[in-house]
Amino acid sequence: MKKDFISIADYSREEIEAIFNLTAELKNKVKNGEEHHPLKGKTMSMIFAKPSARTRISFETGMYQLGGYALYLSPNDIGIGKREAVKDIARVVSRYNDIIMARLFSHSHMEELAQYASVPVINGLTDYNHPCQIMADIFTVREHKGRHTDLKITYIGDGNNIANSWINLAAKLPLHLVICSPSGYEPDAKTLEYARAQNISNIEVLSDPLAAVRGADVIYTDVWASMGQEDEAAERRKVFMPYQVNADLMAHADKDALVMHCLPAHRGDEITDEVIDGPQSIVFDEAENRMHVQKAIIATLMS
Repeated sequence: MKKDFISIADYSREEIEAIFNLTAELKNKVKNGEEHHPLKGKTMSMIFAKPSARTRISFETGMYQLGGYALYLSPNDIGIGKREAVKDIARVVSRYNDIIMARLFSHSHMEELAQYASVPVINGLTDYNHPCQIMADIFTVREHKGRHTDLKITYIGDGNNIANSWINLAAKLPLHLVICSPSGYEPDAKTLEYARAQNISNIEVLSDPLAAVRGADVIYTDVWASMGQEDEAAERRKVFMPYQVNADLMAHADKDALVMHCLPAHRGDEITDEVIDGPQSIVFDEAENRMHVQKAIIATLMS
């Protein structure tokens, strides 16, 4: 049976570890200039309802490095769930391509796409979660800290798809995860309940940023208004300004705490220039690792 990559919650710790090991192997091949084409002759459809620079570049380049070809389908090419039924798109694209990556608004559309596709489907992002990003994030932490478990990860900002994905990861790997959000902007309650029920990690939801960053190994933030929430941006900026990751906040954290952001960053809002460009930032290592981790996911699903 085919395997999809829709949520980290669908994977065991052993499967996650195997993806990390393969990521390191593939990344070394790139750094050493070694060609690696296990997917020669294979094709991927990349369905975008939400545009993205990093997602397109990393998947398209990664598929090329693996010896395959990635076809970009813009929001105007496929009106998924609007111009054509999701299940029809899934069935048709499966007849043409060996794997599908989709970046959508609706998570239910992602689940339906996976249900009806006869080839593997990778979740490139939905409004609910962003599993490829968090896999790249924790792999980057492993490179810098020498481990990817038993760490304190503090996420500061909106309880959005990034926060939900960190919570799903904490249901699989032992972490001390702190989600710090203003009242009314907390992460998905069902996801939180599920993760806590696994008894793998200590997961806290706080509203005080100063308390949240104390003792953190990683401080993570994201935009305050995601794509599709542009009309809320002004109001959200007022609510979230006390949650800005700046020099004052970093002064309350350990000097060796790492700073992460999934990008694109709204500099001067959720994070300041001095922090994102500072010595504790690993934001651009994190961005690079999107490609390496996604290559490992593709290769795993098509093995």
